Amino acid sequence: MRKAMIFLAGGLMALVSACGGSARKAGGDADSITATVYMGVKIVRLDSVKVTWIRDNAKDKLMPVSLFDGDAALLADSLGLEGGIPSSVSVFLVETEGKRILFDAGLGAPDSQLLKGLEALGIAPEDIDYLYLTHFHGDHIGGMMKGDTAVFPKAQVYASKAEYDAWMEMDEGKKAQAAKTMDAYKERLHLFEFGDALPCNVMAVRASGHTPGHTAYQAGKLLVIGDLMHGAALQMRNPDICASFDMDKKEAAAMRKLLLDYAAKNGLTMAGMHLPMPAFEKATSGNLPR
Repeated sequence: MRKAMIFLAGGLMALVSACGGSARKAGGDADSITATVYMGVKIVRLDSVKVTWIRDNAKDKLMPVSLFDGDAALLADSLGLEGGIPSSVSVFLVETEGKRILFDAGLGAPDSQLLKGLEALGIAPEDIDYLYLTHFHGDHIGGMMKGDTAVFPKAQVYASKAEYDAWMEMDEGKKAQAAKTMDAYKERLHLFEFGDALPCNVMAVRASGHTPGHTAYQAGKLLVIGDLMHGAALQMRNPDICASFDMDKKEAAAMRKLLLDYAAKNGLTMAGMHLPMPAFEKATSGNLPR
């Protein structure tokens, strides 16, 4: 694996343009949404990167305001969101260089929609070449298993070594699902360091804080941010607000600021597993805190 250059203190990595080729504009704008909304599926082209959002949650999802700390309640009231913050459980598919990369695998609940979304695209689980994990919480790895069977029989699985090591050191109750899942894929599991360049020119970006090895990924103008935000309506306005799920709140807030700033300065579109549907957000200087 090749190492990306470090460009910000605190471990954020400089990322090279990924999945190369000339820009393919849609509607006169290389960053335009070009295609389809169907059954919780939306296809977006960002220059040479084709990314598809797949909705995993069967019902509309609101994050309780009580989940968030600090000034969350006051901010939610001011925005008329006291009933809950719009959110989602989302998965993203990138198709490039003749390969299919799935970012996370959703919850794997009886009513989860990931496999139905893939079917709507004409894609079977065995057609997934790579599975890149942002972290090991159950709503991100649950869809990797059906009982004791691996759902994606051919996928090469990539996760940060920091995430893997941290979870494997937890007590049995906390790590049970992660340990079982990683063991099921152990012959195809690859652990990387932050800053590594992964297959198809995807860069692994440090986003720790939510979990010890929480990872964002950049592919061209796409930045998959995982759980950088659970309530974007609040956290885009005040990145210091954290959700109770964040294991290290100070680090999570710091990484949120760094990545939002990086995305805005580089014209990136963020794909977040809990952004409101369809879970894309373009970071600009105009929608970030001053």
